Amino acid sequence: MSAPPIARIPADSPSPAEPSRTGSKTSVTKPAAAVRSPEPAAPNLKVADLVRAGGGRRYAVALAVDALGTGLLRPFLLLYGIKVLGLSGPATGAAMTGGIVVGLAAMPAVGRWLDRGARSTVVAASMLVRVVGTVLLLAVPAGSLGLFAAACLFLGIGNQAWPAAHAALVATVAEGRARDAALAAARSLRNAGLGVGALIAMAALAGGASTLRAVAAVTGVSYLTAAALAWSVHVRTEPAAATAHGDAGEPAPRMSALLAANVVYVFCLNVPEIALPLVLVTRLHASPAWSAGIFVTNTVLVVTLQVAVTVWMARFSRRTALSIAGVILAASYLGFLAATPLGGGWGAPAIAAVSVVCTLGEIVYAGAATPLVAAVAPPRVLGRALARFQLSTGFGLAVSPAVITGLAAAGPVALWGGLAAATLVSAAVVAR
Repeated sequence: MSAPPIARIPADSPSPAEPSRTGSKTSVTKPAAAVRSPEPAAPNLKVADLVRAGGGRRYAVALAVDALGTGLLRPFLLLYGIKVLGLSGPATGAAMTGGIVVGLAAMPAVGRWLDRGARSTVVAASMLVRVVGTVLLLAVPAGSLGLFAAACLFLGIGNQAWPAAHAALVATVAEGRARDAALAAARSLRNAGLGVGALIAMAALAGGASTLRAVAAVTGVSYLTAAALAWSVHVRTEPAAATAHGDAGEPAPRMSALLAANVVYVFCLNVPEIALPLVLVTRLHASPAWSAGIFVTNTVLVVTLQVAVTVWMARFSRRTALSIAGVILAASYLGFLAATPLGGGWGAPAIAAVSVVCTLGEIVYAGAATPLVAAVAPPRVLGRALARFQLSTGFGLAVSPAVITGLAAAGPVALWGGLAAATLVSAAVVAR
């Protein structure tokens, strides 16, 4: 099957890259001349085209295996510390938070490594670091907070490094709107793997501590397998290529406003997991089944609609699409505010209905944000740009639980009104 037509030069991106293969490795160099022109809509990509644009079949399998392993362990790491190791809840939470913070601190080094041309090697390394984390987790004796914190540290570094490394790899293999669709397809695949892994782990919880240890072991094996598969695709780019073709003088993009806005946008990822269960259980006194149903619906919608919505939104510029996502999210927050006073009888179904709108906003956001960064960053600083973006994403995810719970304690107006106002301001900043 011939390769699909690729959109040549996006309106909000530097000139595209031309891939070439040397031996078993993929290298990418920039064309000597390029003319900026409006970018056409995404080509009609079939599944095989998406797989090829996303790094190939082996890389797709690596993503699926990695997501399955992550779904097995990450949602239940807190329970592992409490039930298996006998640690207190606050101590376990503090160790997990420390792992996230250290992972964020490693992002500048990841960005510099990517800008030296590494691609699949960095992806594989992010997975191998998590192998070390799971091995330490299995070796931790009961009551040892220090070793558990060390395991969380390695898991945190790998979890934070992976998104930037993955996005850089896809941006090297594909370009334009095909790259956007490939990133969307990878997110769908990853969410499916996370969901399946979480369901397996949930079933395993009934087996007690020994079963949780077995789940951690399977997670380590899955990370190791995924790392081997990711490394085997041998994708890299030549860091000197951009300079040789005149890119050295192109300034790095000013991303401060975008990164600040992203911190607010990313709160939407914790709405189904934290904000809605908090409101449904503590304010509406609804059954926990509503929270579970909303979470499952969110996962299913992301898996089934991420690619289609991303391709449909290609009729807009990426910056406009990101602003539209902010408006949709803000509207959903106001919908939650309107639904809360309805009480447990009608309030829970209303919140469940509005959560579909919130998920749509999340899908549009995810389909536009990383592609926008990949599009505006010159090739010579792509790694550092993606690392900075992941730093803002990780920071938003880290602080959002505390912010959401704090606002919720002040009442629905503070929570949903505050989130809506902040998101609308962020959407306006992005649109400028």
